[in-house]
Amino acid sequence: MKRLLAALPLSIALLLGPTPAQAADTHYTGSLPDGATWIADIPADWHGTLILFSHGFGSLTAADAPGEEAKRALLDRGYGLVGSSYDPNGSLWALESAARDQFAALAAIEGIVGPARVTIAYGQSMGGLVSTQEAENARGGLDAAVSTCGLLGGGIDLNNYQLDGEYALARLLAPDEDIRLVGYASPADGAAAAARLVSLATDARGTAAGRARVALGTALLAMPTWSAAQATPPADAEGIAQAQFDWFTAAAPFIMPSRYFIELSAGGNASWNTGVNYAELLARSPYRKTVLDLYRAAGLDPRADLADLTRHASTRADRAAVADLTRSSTLTGRLDVPMLTMHTVYDQLAPVEYENRYAEQARTPLLRQSYVARRGHCAFTPSEQIAAIQAAEHRAVTGRWDGTATAQNLQKAALALNLGDTPAFTGFRPGPLVSHRRLWID
Repeated sequence: MKRLLAALPLSIALLLGPTPAQAADTHYTGSLPDGATWIADIPADWHGTLILFSHGFGSLTAADAPGEEAKRALLDRGYGLVGSSYDPNGSLWALESAARDQFAALAAIEGIVGPARVTIAYGQSMGGLVSTQEAENARGGLDAAVSTCGLLGGGIDLNNYQLDGEYALARLLAPDEDIRLVGYASPADGAAAAARLVSLATDARGTAAGRARVALGTALLAMPTWSAAQATPPADAEGIAQAQFDWFTAAAPFIMPSRYFIELSAGGNASWNTGVNYAELLARSPYRKTVLDLYRAAGLDPRADLADLTRHASTRADRAAVADLTRSSTLTGRLDVPMLTMHTVYDQLAPVEYENRYAEQARTPLLRQSYVARRGHCAFTPSEQIAAIQAAEHRAVTGRWDGTATAQNLQKAALALNLGDTPAFTGFRPGPLVSHRRLWID
């Protein structure tokens, strides 16, 4: 409350347009007890708002902004920036250390420049999961959070939805092959499995029956329905299935090797499909009609394939790994501070359905969700990123959203920044994340 009251006199100034920096920024670096490093950039005309940036999967290098363009635009508008590498001795799936190291980095820079008047956690991808964990356990150090392209299903839902789609492709396209989908000894195991599934799916799409079965697998993988090869979003089943296949071929070589690092962090496989009814999954899927239309066109009965998938589902999780990932890498929905999420509608690595999943958990006026009509993972413009930060900042300073987080007002705020990009906030409601299961294994 003391920090919030101190920030109130700034409420109007903080929401003004661009203010060119008057002097050079100051760059800070440091290290933490676990060996993590942190960096910070503070502009000479810092107005008191500090962005605690959580970077995504794939690197254990310190970062304090989502990109150089956004970094420059934020510094020019008086925002301070700080972020850590996470523990460099751990897994690339750094949830064991990320929130701890982020709060330690925040404490380190505030020990140098003084307490921030407003602190906003901002994360992207895996970092969006981290920033949401921070918002659920703010420790008195945060006033608001922005989670972008976040893995808001957590680590278990992440592995389970991917297992469902990959298993469907492997079982339906090569039932006699033993394609390893879990328990990787190295990223190379995942890469080999990905290459095999992409090859099988590419060959299968040469027939109507193959296209239907590939569509079922890519639907369970929640692949986006508009690919880079398509001029406009398709509305027909063939076009949607083509888009989901295109995205699968691009995403599989990344998502399947990445499983190794989650298993490394958890100490084993934390995903399972024993007991899963695949007919029920498809019945809830936003892509059900596409799959059924293609099965009908191929003259196939989807019930037979779905029953086969259910009957042969046999992947079991390691209980200790499930317990570990539940502790380190899931969310509760119990927010300590206001949070705005931002997601592209067509995201191949963090399905937009994650937003539906988190909204079901949270059910609180502290949460607002926003969407950008664009293809790709974390494909946001600097104006969209700053508009989201400003909306969260407004809520932190005033105690009210005042409509700042609506698609219309976020679009207006982004355009008013005059950064020369093309913001694309849109009204959208995602479907359910159908592969979520209760935290139970047999």
